[in-house]
Amino acid sequence: MKIIVRALVFLSAMFLVIYIAMTNTANISLHFPLLLEKDIKQPAAFIYFGVVSSGVIAGLMLHGGGSQETEPKSSRGANSKKK
Repeated sequence: MKIIVRALVFLSAMFLVIYIAMTNTANISLHFPLLLEKDIKQPAAFIYFGVVSSGVIAGLMLHGGGSQETEPKSSRGANSKKK
């Protein structure tokens, strides 16, 4: 059930990004002086895609660094009972 909710949230977010990109087709200017010397002037869809994809990658990097277990949880519990 949890994966279905996650999939629905992800798909609704993707729909929102695509809808915004489709309705805002004019060129926009991205000003980011920390990394770029000049402004980027591209269609809004490219800018939105770049911003959202960098956020997704950053979130995956932060969330994906879970603990590394060498043995499965089920065998860990069995070993602790034997001792």
